[in-house]
Amino acid sequence: MTLPLHSEPADRSHPAFRPNAEPFYAIVRKGLGDLVDGEHFWDAVAEDAEFEFRYVFAGFGPVIRGRAAYMDWFAGYDMQIERADGLQVAHDADRGVVTLEYEVHGRTAAGRAYDNRFCSVVTLVDRRIVGWRDYMDSLAVITALGG
Repeated sequence: MTLPLHSEPADRSHPAFRPNAEPFYAIVRKGLGDLVDGEHFWDAVAEDAEFEFRYVFAGFGPVIRGRAAYMDWFAGYDMQIERADGLQVAHDADRGVVTLEYEVHGRTAAGRAYDNRFCSVVTLVDRRIVGWRDYMDSLAVITALGG
């Protein structure tokens, strides 16, 4: 497999390679299938990718720029995702956009049940994720955290 110049394989020693997020990584990687290169979600992300989140939580900005910055954020992710399912995929080859709908299920750090639905609009260039716009059920997070 040959990687484009703007993306090297992700560093497997980085703390973003967390078992508690593996079901998320796996369902996204499954949804993108052979449209991207790399074995893991992080391998498929271009180093200069931009992630936009269409939800607002204290201490969480609406945009994260760069694979390294998003990996650093994921290093502190404390939800325990036990499984992910409900995958629906729509691919617009002309625009290089893949829309992924999926659900994740697990527990918060405090042990409360966590179930959420996502819609991720993924832009691909040179078989890499270069853009990510994410939507989710914000109330599910607030409820799971006891808010």
